Amino acid sequence: MTTSTLSPTCFTLSTNNHVAHLVLNKPEAMNTMHPTFWRELDAVLTQLHKSGDARVLVISSTGKHFSAGMALDIFAGAIKMDDQSPEGRAAIFDVLTDMQATFTKLETLRMPVIAAIQGGCIGAGVDMVSACCIRYATPQTFFCIQEINIGMVADVGTLQRLPKLIPLAVVKELAYTGRRLPAERALQYGLVNAIFDTPEAMVEAALQCAAEIAAKPPVAIWGTKQAIHYARDHSVDDALKQMGWLQAGIWSNRHVMEAVVAMKGKRAGEFPALQPLRAFSELG
Repeated sequence: MTTSTLSPTCFTLSTNNHVAHLVLNKPEAMNTMHPTFWRELDAVLTQLHKSGDARVLVISSTGKHFSAGMALDIFAGAIKMDDQSPEGRAAIFDVLTDMQATFTKLETLRMPVIAAIQGGCIGAGVDMVSACCIRYATPQTFFCIQEINIGMVADVGTLQRLPKLIPLAVVKELAYTGRRLPAERALQYGLVNAIFDTPEAMVEAALQCAAEIAAKPPVAIWGTKQAIHYARDHSVDDALKQMGWLQAGIWSNRHVMEAVVAMKGKRAGEFPALQPLRAFSELG
């Protein structure tokens, strides 16, 4: 097992057998999100994306709630919005763009992301898990678009991603009323993949699923994630064309043969890791 070279204070990060596990660890604050949380999460996701070691990311939490969303006191503090001038209001765009980009990294990571959600997933918590690939829950799990209850519009991804995941009328009901969506209804709508009796069983299942994914060729998993997200936002015809170019770019006879031989031999396949990434500015 390896741990992150970073030293986050809002969560722990470990990697074992190519499965990264991010655990929100501020239960006394209901794992609320503040500038430090955002800064640390962005840095960790960037590190995971660049290193190529992890092949799946599991996100879980501690305490009663997965996350109670944004820490409300920050609206009167460090990121208080200036609505007194056009210049101040224009700057809100850049603040939100920066915040949105962090959760978008969950979608653009070179690996699937599995969220294990216990208790309340509220406000920005919904923004966060909406960007994940797979969501597991417990009977106590609920989702709440809390923003409408505090006089604002959800603005970091919920209203853009949820309509791709559950019926539009359901999104509107939740967004207009601020009501809670319990785990059973979330399962019926397809927002969560499964419900487990306890948080421990849920996390175990998430890690088991992650291990199963991590055993596949990483570049094929990357390509699959790319294709699914492209198809979500484009026509079938466009997505088929993109699929052709994608498959042509990553096809490997070696990977296919190894997968087939390993399956017949009832053993784990051996596949090369994704290449570590370096920004152009880091070269030379």
